[in-house]
Amino acid sequence: MLLVLPGVAAATLTLQFTGTPAPWAKTTGHDALWLGHAWVDGRKNAADLQELAARLRKTGIKDVYVHSGPFEYDGTLPAARHPAAEDFLKRWRAELPKVRVSAWLGQKVDGGLDLDDPATRQRVLDSVSGVMRLGFDGVHYNFEPIGSGDTEFLDLLTRTRPIVRGGLLSTSTPQIEPFPLTRPAVRAVIGHDKYWSPEYFKEVAALTDQVAIMTYDSGLPSELLYGGHVVRQGGLALELVPPEKTVLVGAPAYHDHNVPWVDAAESVATAAEGARLALTAYGKPRERFGLALYVDFAATAEDWAEYERFWSRP
Repeated sequence: MLLVLPGVAAATLTLQFTGTPAPWAKTTGHDALWLGHAWVDGRKNAADLQELAARLRKTGIKDVYVHSGPFEYDGTLPAARHPAAEDFLKRWRAELPKVRVSAWLGQKVDGGLDLDDPATRQRVLDSVSGVMRLGFDGVHYNFEPIGSGDTEFLDLLTRTRPIVRGGLLSTSTPQIEPFPLTRPAVRAVIGHDKYWSPEYFKEVAALTDQVAIMTYDSGLPSELLYGGHVVRQGGLALELVPPEKTVLVGAPAYHDHNVPWVDAAESVATAAEGARLALTAYGKPRERFGLALYVDFAATAEDWAEYERFWSRP
């Protein structure tokens, strides 16, 4: 069984990464980009923003998540973490008024920030209120690792909604359990959930406007397997998330996985092709479905060219 089941899974993923994507399966202008901390701590200037804006105007990127944390372990967020945020937001709106900017906020929750503690969650919410007063369009959470079924995280999302005051509430998510029993098997090896159950993923999506699946660091050793994995993740998400919510497939625009074969297997091109095949298998266009590129400071010219060639204008 230990040999047969992984073999069946590998064959299934390989088979899923076959076929020709439909011509309509491509960006609809609902893509996203994670931005590094340098934009809000003063290291990036107006010229840097003009250069980025010139690139983004040619893409389907509608949202950016700028790293503005992390929270302290007690849930507070010192203003010194993002001293240039207000100036950045003013410059951004002058350059890219149609692209929304969310504060990317999170922390380690395995031996770090304790979301199970009500007082900590309240301090997180108070910190989010302070960030929203700076003028962000929304909040993008990224707490890792959040276990499947974590009710405290659901509570945090529920209580964040009124704080964003009609703005965008989004979150990064782990990958969806691709096959039955995958989640407990992997958890037994690494000590925490790498995958969320489909049911829990659906609950989180219901409480947010947007979910960005971290469809990278898969550990898979080949492009075919990784491509099939993206197809499966995209297909599951399309079935679990209602059309009025946005589903984003994370695309690895970085090259330091620390495992050589994963660097070779994962790319923006493969993620884009997998997303297109997932849409094609879904059988109809889906407006609120896109790629989320991780991350601006590691993205190369080749990554941006792959986004253009395989997703934006295939």
